[in-house]
Amino acid sequence: MMNHFMILAVLLPLRTCHTAYSQQGSLMFPVTYFNVSKDLALQRLLVEWDVDKTAHDAELAMSFEIQVHRADEATVWRDFHNVTLNKSGKPLHWIWDSDLPLECMSHSVRIRSKAEASKIWSQWSPWETVLGLDASDNYGPKIFPEEKVIEEGLGITLCCIGRKGQIIKEFFLLDSDVHYFNKTNRQIGLLTAKNVTLRGASRHVSVYCKEPCSEEPCYAHALFFVGRPPDTPGDFSCQTRNMTTVTCTWNQGRDTYLYGRHSSKHTLFDEFSQNLVPCTVSCSEQSSQCSCSWDIGQQRIYNITLTVENALGRKTAMEAFDVTHRIYPLPPFQLWEECTDTEIKLHWNHQNKGIELFCQTEVFQPNGKAELYNGSDTQLHHTSITLGGLQPFTKYTARVRCGAAKNFWRWSEWSKAKTIRTKEAAPSGKVDIWREITPVLRGRNVTLFWKQEPGFRANARSISYEITWEKVEDSSKAECISLSSAYNSTRIFIDNHPYRITIMAKNNVNYSLPSILIIPGATGTEKMLNDSELKEEKVNGTEEGILISWEPRHTYDSYVIDWCNFPMLQPCDLQWERFGPNTSSALINSAAFVPGVRYNFRVYGSTANRASLLEKKTGYLKEQPPEFCTEVKNIELSNHAVTLFWDPCPTNKTGRGFLRGYRIYVSPVQEDCNLKGSKKHVHSDGSVLCKYTTENPEERRYTVKHLTSNMKYKLAVVAYTGGGEFPELNFMYIDTPFDYMMYLLVLLVIVPSIIVAICVWKMKWVKECCCPVIPSPNKSKVLSFKEFKIGSEKVLKISDCTPDTLAVDNKVEAQKLHLQSLMPSTPTEDKTDVHNSSWDYHNENENENEKRNFTSTPTPQTHTWFENLAYSSHLAVESDPYQLPETLETSKAEVSAVPYQPQYYLSILNDDAPPSPAEAAGRKTNLRYISQTDVHCTGRRL
Repeated sequence: MMNHFMILAVLLPLRTCHTAYSQQGSLMFPVTYFNVSKDLALQRLLVEWDVDKTAHDAELAMSFEIQVHRADEATVWRDFHNVTLNKSGKPLHWIWDSDLPLECMSHSVRIRSKAEASKIWSQWSPWETVLGLDASDNYGPKIFPEEKVIEEGLGITLCCIGRKGQIIKEFFLLDSDVHYFNKTNRQIGLLTAKNVTLRGASRHVSVYCKEPCSEEPCYAHALFFVGRPPDTPGDFSCQTRNMTTVTCTWNQGRDTYLYGRHSSKHTLFDEFSQNLVPCTVSCSEQSSQCSCSWDIGQQRIYNITLTVENALGRKTAMEAFDVTHRIYPLPPFQLWEECTDTEIKLHWNHQNKGIELFCQTEVFQPNGKAELYNGSDTQLHHTSITLGGLQPFTKYTARVRCGAAKNFWRWSEWSKAKTIRTKEAAPSGKVDIWREITPVLRGRNVTLFWKQEPGFRANARSISYEITWEKVEDSSKAECISLSSAYNSTRIFIDNHPYRITIMAKNNVNYSLPSILIIPGATGTEKMLNDSELKEEKVNGTEEGILISWEPRHTYDSYVIDWCNFPMLQPCDLQWERFGPNTSSALINSAAFVPGVRYNFRVYGSTANRASLLEKKTGYLKEQPPEFCTEVKNIELSNHAVTLFWDPCPTNKTGRGFLRGYRIYVSPVQEDCNLKGSKKHVHSDGSVLCKYTTENPEERRYTVKHLTSNMKYKLAVVAYTGGGEFPELNFMYIDTPFDYMMYLLVLLVIVPSIIVAICVWKMKWVKECCCPVIPSPNKSKVLSFKEFKIGSEKVLKISDCTPDTLAVDNKVEAQKLHLQSLMPSTPTEDKTDVHNSSWDYHNENENENEKRNFTSTPTPQTHTWFENLAYSSHLAVESDPYQLPETLETSKAEVSAVPYQPQYYLSILNDDAPPSPAEAAGRKTNLRYISQTDVHCTGRRL
């Protein structure tokens, strides 16, 4: 019976579930309970509902659609809420945050449901309405929300509700740069502001609302504060200093700009005891640090939750700890010491009773460097530590801090610093000594210089120097002087014997180690001591100093270089440095070195405290230009060159650098310079000069060539060093003389050359004008006659041609010709008869009748030859058929020697003697033969 009952108890719920699942595809589960409330503080609608218990028992997965509608607005907000039901049967909840204060309008909510596996929604529930304030029951209009805090950077919507029967005419922000828009002219006015961000000290917004009336109850004013939500607390930690009190500290972060009742609230809650921690929070406005302390009693373990909240938000931080692991000791106090010259035993008191401590001491050296000493001798009421390896008579500053020896958490603060001076001791190290020897009558003056070596320490409040000198070769009484620490040099007189000089530093405790210097005897050493015979070598400076190098000698155990920091002053502040035997160069630097000053260096080799001069150096840290411009003293001037003479540069003027040479600047006064062999230089005034450089410092003259005659030039000479030249040029002006030889050369050479060139260029025209071309008789048609030869040449009979006009210059010649024409002649067999043609003889002094009578006279028996002087001798020889054989031979022999020789022709038909040379010359003078091919040069012919 019992078994049947148990089976029925199991099967009945299963049947119910099966029925529910089998029907969920078609059945609906409407909301059976529905309630809506509002939270005005948070401006939220709280929605609560439930469905049939069957759905809970079946643990259905359901969806709910929720809609929110605001009065007087068409907008509907909808949201879906998905949930799986359980058998607990608890109602469901949903929260809706409103962007408009709930007091401003009524809000209605409805809901419907659907199983996840179903496609059918239930019917909507009736609208559940949460009423707003339709009208203000107050004395005037009212602005909502009532909470007056706005988060910076966000927006806000405000409303102003007017009194019953009134509308809101104006709704705006006062004196604000915040952009906003509003809706007015109705009973509920709306104002929306976006991105509320305020600058400056003002952190609030003033809002003004007004009805259309002028009485006092017709307007409302509200002040909204703009701030930030709190930051998450930073560096939250808790610790104890004496095992009786716990203190928690944190950083509250940025300023929220909310003060008074709107400021952030801090609370501490212990999760172990489930109690609020009984402490008062205090925060610093300057550092944003907060702290809270309370007595711990017997509790050792805590789990603290820190909560910080204001009207805009809430943040938390947690810290769990064991108090015994969070010990932060109090700092030591009342420090005192016990000391010697090299040790300090430091003591201090502490307030951390019952706590085992480990302490650390920090000691500051005189140079500021800090050293840490760990460990301490812990006693009942005080602790001590011994500090060793210290310097005598030296101030040290010490301070102490401690931490828990077990479960170390952190160091305490440093104690107050204490300054301690160790006791005095004998000077440590040696004094470096040097000398300068000046020979005088019956001895020498020795100027001694000294300085403390790098490792030297006085080890006392004050010291003095004790100097002793004595002869090396005998045991005479030594002389001694003592000088205070204010001196670093002194002068003593010694004779010509070798001397040993000793210097020691002395304080109230003892002497330092001695420094010894041997001065050799004067006999045989004056030449060695006189450094004038050593040649000075030039050295160059760098940005770091002046580099000195020397030739090392194996006989010396050290080297010394000395120089003067101020070579132009007396005393010159002599300085020196020592170097080891393996050193052959050194970079000398001094704060006194300045550019443009020559420094002289002497290199000594030292062995057994005896020094010998080895080399001399001179140089500059940086060379500078000379301080003057070289003046030209004399010049030698020619047509195309000038020689400049100048005086050597004064040593005191070129002492700013090594003289490297001279530069000569030349330029025409009216134009830029461009002389052969020079370099161009642009002067400060923009003119272009020709620059010549001579790199011989001893040069005193220079010749500038390739100048133009009859021109004005400006010239300047400047000295230059490795640092440059004098910046200003002192020009002198010269005028080069007129070059007459040039013009004579033009007249005698250039002009004739031009004429010859033109003649060569126009050779054809000149030849035609001055020496016309005459045809060769052998090629003339006149030779086309009956052959009559003399030898191998053809002979022209006068009767075979018509000659050109013959002009007779005077009557006498004409009469001779006329008489000759009238003379009879007897022809023979070997003579040729002349032609019957007429010849015209013109007398320039006769009238027309006489000419007519003369020309009409026939001359059949008369033969006359006329010479054409335009032909050359060569042509006459070759082409004259009337020349006698013996004459022909003579002419041929003279062709090469005589350009032209007139020929004397004889009549081959007349038995008379040939005409004499005088007669022929007369004919040449008085007769003109005009050829048919004669060319008259009447003008220029090209």
